Amino acid sequence: MAVHKPKWFSDDFVMVSTAPTCGLTKGGRLLKKIDLETGRRVQIEDTDTGVMVDSINDRLLEDMQALAKLTAVPKTNAGLPDTLNFVPIEKVTLSCAVPVYYDHRFDDHFRTILASDKEFVGFSAATLGELQDSGLITIRNGHGSPSQEQRIGEVPYIKVSDLRAGHVNINPTNRVPRAVAEAFWRGTSSGLRPFDLICPERTSKNIGDFCVLMPGQEQVMTTKEVIILRPGPKADFDNFYLLWAMTLKTVRDQWKRVVFMQTNREDVGKRYLEISIPMAPSATRAASVSQPFREYYTKIAEARVGLQSYLSKNSRHHFFVSGAEAEELDEDAIGAERT
Repeated sequence: MAVHKPKWFSDDFVMVSTAPTCGLTKGGRLLKKIDLETGRRVQIEDTDTGVMVDSINDRLLEDMQALAKLTAVPKTNAGLPDTLNFVPIEKVTLSCAVPVYYDHRFDDHFRTILASDKEFVGFSAATLGELQDSGLITIRNGHGSPSQEQRIGEVPYIKVSDLRAGHVNINPTNRVPRAVAEAFWRGTSSGLRPFDLICPERTSKNIGDFCVLMPGQEQVMTTKEVIILRPGPKADFDNFYLLWAMTLKTVRDQWKRVVFMQTNREDVGKRYLEISIPMAPSATRAASVSQPFREYYTKIAEARVGLQSYLSKNSRHHFFVSGAEAEELDEDAIGAERT
């Protein structure tokens, strides 16, 4: 029996719709379209009765209506809904059969910003995977996840929920014995360094939000479900440039393409290596654009040194600031980062 093929069908492309709505709410009710400026429902005239009715937010239907009008695979996306995409078949794999993975909008926006924004004159683009392969950055995962009964001791254990608002927030009540930490460290040291960047790898809303490990916090044990970034041996930029790049909205938005589910158990796997960041044309330019981040974190680090010095001489206080409870903070490391 012959199978009907629409005019737009091609053996060389796969049609992918990343429409975020299909006209229904989670409860099965009609999803009404809302005017973003007024916050009110959008109304349209019913073609049969002429009565004004609520418009339905059905982006999938709009994609299919646009698709039905095509007579061939378009050479560009011009004139098509931005959620409709024709992907070359060689780029589609069954292991990544999730529509959002093929959403071109995030990468398109990054390239547009890089080419048009005056702040990025002279910058190039590179993926995290390319930077890792070339030795410009190093990437590792966390140490591991101890059992609940092991979480008693002196070494702070860092969970995903402890990474918030750009900082690693040590919970003084969540620690493991040093023997347990060293077993997960595979040695006597954590392998972490001051100002390392740490990001959740498995969660929902905060995937892609990077936090900074402050001096004095290095000897912690992190859950395995994090990504740790730092400049590599061939880098001419520092951690603060990496933080500047990773916090750009056009970079942060790219994580939406590699996070497949919005649950608290989703793992981005190695797909984050496909995220692109801008690369400065020189070390001087990299240091210049990232100076606000450098100044903010190094000043906080200096304040921690002063607080730690005070607390070490005054046992009257029951006060905890993550990192300030360390026996000794590395002032030399702080000074090196400032310069």
